Amino acid sequence: MAHCDVCGNEYDKAFTVITADGASRVFDSVECAAHAIAPVCEHCGCRVLGHGAEAGDRIFCCAACARAVGVEKVRA
Repeated sequence: MAHCDVCGNEYDKAFTVITADGASRVFDSVECAAHAIAPVCEHCGCRVLGHGAEAGDRIFCCAACARAVGVEKVRA
């Protein structure tokens, strides 16, 4: 059985995620995976689990958060 990289739980249904940079991570739940690899909104700090909004190399959970910090043109 594999151990989750986040919580250490040993679980027979653990899964492996290979990120774009080639790193391999093992998780026992989507919750642990999101905690470890989902980006964080630069304004409110929540995990960006959907498409989010991008402004250059900055990421936000939504266009409203991007606008709250002065970003005028937001790609959603």
